[in-house]
Amino acid sequence: MLKRIMKGILGIIGATLGYNMVDVLGMSRDYTFSWEHLDRFFASKQFFGIVIGGILGYFLISYLLEKILELILGFEYKLKEISWKKIMIAITGLIIGLIVGALVNFAFSIPKIPRVGLPIQIMVNLVFTYMGFTLAINKEEDLTNFIFDNHNKFINYSNVDEFMSNKILDTSVIIDGRISDICKTGFIEGTLIIPEFVLEELRHIADSSDVLKRNRGRRGLDILKTMQKDPNIQVEIISQDFDEIPEVDSKLVKLAQITDARIVTNDYNLNKVAELQGVFVLNINELANAVKPIVLPGEEMDVKVIKEGKEDGQGVGYLDDGTMIVVDDGIKYMGEKISVLVTSILQTAAGRMIFAKPKFQEQAL
Repeated sequence: MLKRIMKGILGIIGATLGYNMVDVLGMSRDYTFSWEHLDRFFASKQFFGIVIGGILGYFLISYLLEKILELILGFEYKLKEISWKKIMIAITGLIIGLIVGALVNFAFSIPKIPRVGLPIQIMVNLVFTYMGFTLAINKEEDLTNFIFDNHNKFINYSNVDEFMSNKILDTSVIIDGRISDICKTGFIEGTLIIPEFVLEELRHIADSSDVLKRNRGRRGLDILKTMQKDPNIQVEIISQDFDEIPEVDSKLVKLAQITDARIVTNDYNLNKVAELQGVFVLNINELANAVKPIVLPGEEMDVKVIKEGKEDGQGVGYLDDGTMIVVDDGIKYMGEKISVLVTSILQTAAGRMIFAKPKFQEQAL
């Protein structure tokens, strides 16, 4: 019922605009209303303007307003998932669009046009506002780079902490423990965010009936406690949750998108999922591989052979950083520390493997 009433009101507005448009376009003729000559009114162009305007107002304008309302409601729903940076960029685009629209209206004296000046003025403002908003959203990265690149020329280094990105820690990287040592070195800046749903997962692991899981969970909680006590590490626990999302990894990605933060993890699957959704990830395992010393074929090193390799005659040893060294004919020197020459290096998703052979064997050849 309410919808029909609104359509009726829009039909009346359309009929009024249609009547005025006939007059503005110079198609009207002088007519004095009287009941005796009512048939002349029905044959006049003013009447046809009223009918056409009423039909357009009842059907077309109401349809357009309905679609605009759906667009606004959809935008409001999506607005909840947009980061503050995108909101500020969008607002900037809207303001610029309004300014340009006002300048166009002023330059061409659009408000002074008889009768239709105000609707045209509103339409011009809406068009330029939409253009400013769309350009700002589509060129978000370019605008951000332009603003910060120019602002950084005048930035005071005492305020540099304001521009550091926040880091969200997942459960695996907390249990791993290396994040605490990395933070102590100062290589990770900004605030470390710990969502409460990650803490809840840690508590469940710490209360597990499985001894190994229980020890891992308690170790993660102890590491968090140590990091909180360190004055040089900024740790913030937030209560924001997403009840409609069951998986912790999906919650982390959603939180990173909303807060424009980075995820710190050593989970390979979370890493890939986050990257597909445009979230920047800091992988501790990738960092560990990156900082390992570079070894070239022909280099000499000392290694202790501690176990048998997969292939016949191979022996396996490890460097101090955990890098595996596979020594050809190394099975003969089980438990001994020998000098080897590097023959090749293999980089895998799990890490780096070095292949070598005993040095004195090379000398004998």
